[in-house]
Amino acid sequence: MKIAGLFSGIGGLELPFHARGAEAALLCDIWDASRCVLEEHFPGVPLVDDIRNLDTLPAGVQVVTAGFPCTDLSQAGRTAGISGDASGLVSHVFRLLHGRDIEWLVLENVRNMLVLDRGRAMAYLVSELEALGFQWAYRLVDSRFSGVPQRRHRVLFAASRHHDPREVLFADEAGEPPAQTFREDAFGFYWTEGLSGLGWAQDAVPPLKGGSTIGIPSPPGVWIPGAAVGHKLVTPDINDAEALQGFDRGWTEPAMSGKKKGPRWKLVGNAVTVGVAEWLIDRLYQPGSVVIPGRELTDLERWPNAAFGRAGRRWLFDASAWPVRRTYQHLLDVLNPDALAPLSHRAAAGFLARTKRSTLTFHPDFLVDLEAHVAVKRAEADRAFGQRGSQAAA
Repeated sequence: MKIAGLFSGIGGLELPFHARGAEAALLCDIWDASRCVLEEHFPGVPLVDDIRNLDTLPAGVQVVTAGFPCTDLSQAGRTAGISGDASGLVSHVFRLLHGRDIEWLVLENVRNMLVLDRGRAMAYLVSELEALGFQWAYRLVDSRFSGVPQRRHRVLFAASRHHDPREVLFADEAGEPPAQTFREDAFGFYWTEGLSGLGWAQDAVPPLKGGSTIGIPSPPGVWIPGAAVGHKLVTPDINDAEALQGFDRGWTEPAMSGKKKGPRWKLVGNAVTVGVAEWLIDRLYQPGSVVIPGRELTDLERWPNAAFGRAGRRWLFDASAWPVRRTYQHLLDVLNPDALAPLSHRAAAGFLARTKRSTLTFHPDFLVDLEAHVAVKRAEADRAFGQRGSQAAA
């Protein structure tokens, strides 16, 4: 296959194609940091910076991928909607498809676009696809199905004029795994929250988030009940985050360019989980029989988690977020507990204060360990302050 990757980021959608011998005819991303990573891992592939300046797709392209910006769609973003300055750039994907006969279009974005503005983003996407003569299908999936311990829900789209996308997205169904799949030795959470949400995940981390454009890291927290006091609440580093997305550790190092604080967290947080793309792409190469029941929708009150459509008609599919179940990597098998940084006193104390104002229900042992962690880190900070004072006096 010959592919063109639009909004390529760090290549999560394109990497599995590349690994299967496909030819990348074009990669496009407006961010310099992304292009540094793409240039390193996709040598020789033409890179374009701004999709708005791209007049046409290269000749012979059979597949177009586009993990278009989620900034205006995600709960962590501006939620301005599909017409926002960033997410609205997806319109250029449809512009480039006018008059081009391709085999497949693959889109990916956040779960929130199913409900934001009462599904306005979804209505826009499918109306544009149908105007171009595509039939389409989408499915909400959880990255954990690919084996990584990151509970990350994303919407995958597959659309074609020549093929049935149901044979790609609905040819596999594994269902939610049993509870005993997940160990109880580590739990992921958002230490930056605590009032209305926690992102709690057993034997996994919640979805990785990008942080800011100036490189402020936003790692999740991990609670390890069996660790020593002071090391029960820790955070993974950026190399861990890359592994949690299915990339090789160090994948985004080319973006640093000698900077002390770089954009790696944002790059990884915005990426497509590699294993998720691998499953989808394997089905593009080898479609299967539809194994999930569907029923036509006559009154679409809200967008379901999985659907198919063509020519103005819609069908709901009772698909889980786990099409397959790859061998699961437990969180503490991916992370090295001895190498994880303890949550600082300032971060832990702020989080503890928010939990006390919150109406959320917390695991009682978690709160006990949190309070003990704050006390230990406060004592360490006091000792360090005292030592600095003694040295200054001397």
